[in-house]
Amino acid sequence: MAFESLTDKLQNVFKNLRSKGRLTEEDVKAALKEVKMALLEADVNFKVVKQFIKSVEERAVGADVMNGLNPGQMVIKIVNEEMVTLMGSETTEIKMQPGKAITVLMMCGLQGAGKTTTTAKIAGKLKLKSKKPLLVACDIYRPAAIKQLQINGEKQGVDVFSMGDNHSPVDIAKASIEHANKNGHNVVILDTAGRLHIDEDMMAELQAIKENIEVHQTLLVVDAMTGQDAVNVAKEFDEKIHIDGVVLSKMDGDTRGGAALSVKTVTGKPILFVGMGEKLSDLEQFYPDRMASRILGMGDVLTLIDKVQANLDIDEGKEKEMAARMKKGKFDFNDYLESMKQMKNMGGLSSILGMMPGMGKQLGDIESMVDEKQLARMEAIVLSMTHAERENPKLLNLSRKSRIARGAGVDIAVVNRFIKQFEQSQKMMKQMPGMLGGKKGKGMFGGMKFPF
Repeated sequence: MAFESLTDKLQNVFKNLRSKGRLTEEDVKAALKEVKMALLEADVNFKVVKQFIKSVEERAVGADVMNGLNPGQMVIKIVNEEMVTLMGSETTEIKMQPGKAITVLMMCGLQGAGKTTTTAKIAGKLKLKSKKPLLVACDIYRPAAIKQLQINGEKQGVDVFSMGDNHSPVDIAKASIEHANKNGHNVVILDTAGRLHIDEDMMAELQAIKENIEVHQTLLVVDAMTGQDAVNVAKEFDEKIHIDGVVLSKMDGDTRGGAALSVKTVTGKPILFVGMGEKLSDLEQFYPDRMASRILGMGDVLTLIDKVQANLDIDEGKEKEMAARMKKGKFDFNDYLESMKQMKNMGGLSSILGMMPGMGKQLGDIESMVDEKQLARMEAIVLSMTHAERENPKLLNLSRKSRIARGAGVDIAVVNRFIKQFEQSQKMMKQMPGMLGGKKGKGMFGGMKFPF
């Protein structure tokens, strides 16, 4: 989970601060020393850490904080505010050209950073905002790079422009603008070639593209898991070709978080998006305040709500019908599959729980109780049922359960236990009608139903 290690350490520091009725200057300095160590271990840039601790200390060691009713909470509030400032304070969005003018985005980055996948995800997000993007295959060197972009473009339902690998990237970029004009595309996204390391040829090629066509924004994709290396790469790219923003990929695999906390201060460039998984919905708009809340273990309810709303792909009539059945305890295994689908689209159970306030410390315990493999086994059990069995669980006699167990590759005892849990969930839902809303935005997480 992103920031897991850093969050755990900061939570321990804050727990000690909250436990004290009064705070002395020594208490604050001792706590900030631990915060400093936690940030350095998270691979945050040393100069950034030094300035951050100085800013927090200047505000925290004051009479208003020391003599306040809850000094520990005040110090945590200051840490939160300074962390938001560190990451850029305001959310930065891709700037679009006015009216029907074409906006040209150039994507760049090193090989392996996830540039091509991220490029397609950004196109998918722009499509949801009623734009008509065109993906352009300018990587003529990496084997299968063009094919990868075409596959990803197809997944997002976005057109891809390619001239193969026998033309120069500059010529491909020029031709793509003409193609966009003729076919009504208002966003052109150039997927340029990456290298294993920064070299002069790579930079010359990117400069040539910018000299021959008007690029409105240059976005750099960096691998968050590389920590300080990601920040250094961003700095070099900006010095050579000038970048307008950064996309941090693979944040879901980065337990430290050093890149997210350093890149804005070191490069002066904003983070636009963070990649938290493989799906389109896992490319999240970067909100400094929400990210600070996640890092400090305070959850991120707003992003969770965004994910729920983005993934409620059932129509309102079906949703009302499901809610009515659940209130009466009449929901069936088809409803269960629907809830599993929604949860997967939002990144799985751990992703959802990680955004809920106060879940940081308990998350490990919950994940050990309900792991993703167990949920996959439950789904396999339901998929091994006939349509009639899913709609009417009362049909499930011993011979049917034996067949389902064989189909799911589990012991019949696992099937029995799952069906029993399902029946208990039906009774529980019947007793809690207030938790299950009718309209979107009301009830439990805007109508989302969790697997039982």
